[in-house]
Amino acid sequence: MTPTLRRKLLALAERHEELQHLLADPVIVGDNNRFRDLSREYAQLQPVADALASEAAARQDLQAAQAMATDPELAGLAEEEISAAQQRLQQLDGELALLLVPRDPRDDGNLFLEVRAGTGGDEAAIFAGDLFRMYARYAERCGWRVEVESESPGEHGGYKEIVARVVGRGAYSRLKFESGTHRVQRVPATESQGRIHTSAATVAIIPEADEVEETSINPADLKIDTFRSSGAGGQHVNKTESAIRITHLPSGLVVECQTERSQHANRDKAMKRLKAQLAEAERSRQAAAQAESRRLQVGSGDRSQRIRTYNFPQGRITDHRVEGLTLYDLPNIIEGGLDELIARLQHEHQADELARLAEGS
Repeated sequence: MTPTLRRKLLALAERHEELQHLLADPVIVGDNNRFRDLSREYAQLQPVADALASEAAARQDLQAAQAMATDPELAGLAEEEISAAQQRLQQLDGELALLLVPRDPRDDGNLFLEVRAGTGGDEAAIFAGDLFRMYARYAERCGWRVEVESESPGEHGGYKEIVARVVGRGAYSRLKFESGTHRVQRVPATESQGRIHTSAATVAIIPEADEVEETSINPADLKIDTFRSSGAGGQHVNKTESAIRITHLPSGLVVECQTERSQHANRDKAMKRLKAQLAEAERSRQAAAQAESRRLQVGSGDRSQRIRTYNFPQGRITDHRVEGLTLYDLPNIIEGGLDELIARLQHEHQADELARLAEGS
């Protein structure tokens, strides 16, 4: 680890100690918002303090073992303890470096998942349905809740478009790498000649961060339409115009919600998603200007980038952003077994950030 990175770690440890004293201050305790913010920062820095304490203990163990090595009768035992302490220090060095990777404050939050059929006609809509089911099953495994906000079914199954809210701690941190174009190669159910087709669907992951609520929107910039809901819900959805479509005129963004029985509830949900999209669009614009070369384009919602191919005849899934990331586990992955794939992407992201930190040091 470079001296500059070491100094950054020590500065974080000092801040952790400072926060410990601040949180014991009666003035801070009496300010709920301030206390909450400092408590959150303190918790985020706790792993750094713990890792540095473990490193200090390992250094003491190494020094004790080296001192013991001067005794001929204990030299063999000392050699084993020296080796173990050195391995532990090397491991902690890597862990401490990872703790310097900037944490995305939105990682613990919820998200909006948007899946749309791309090129490929009916097969693209079917594939979009497969992708949505894959994410829904993964969410179920993680204990998250999936709330469908709007959907447009395909004529032969799947979806032309489906938008859902995924609610669960850490949802964004796990799914933020999924934005982009997903391509499928397989024999469609609609294919009578047995030929392999290539189709595509697009995915956008939009974080539902706390800051979204602060996004200001001029009411004059909105066009709000009502229409009759479709789908499940009984006779009520066919009799009242409770569904809401909101168009943000300056950006052209359009959101719909038709899942609630009341027009007011649908309007609230639609506004929340519109604010999230506007905030994400601005963040993506800034990120693109600052980091055009980033390989993973984390959470950008950029659906023009082809990120992954699902090859059913070979049971293979390839992520094109990471060299050598090909898994022959497609049946399990398409059923929601995304853990290994997501772990690889997270590791690549950490490596990219560490390289950037090293360059900056």
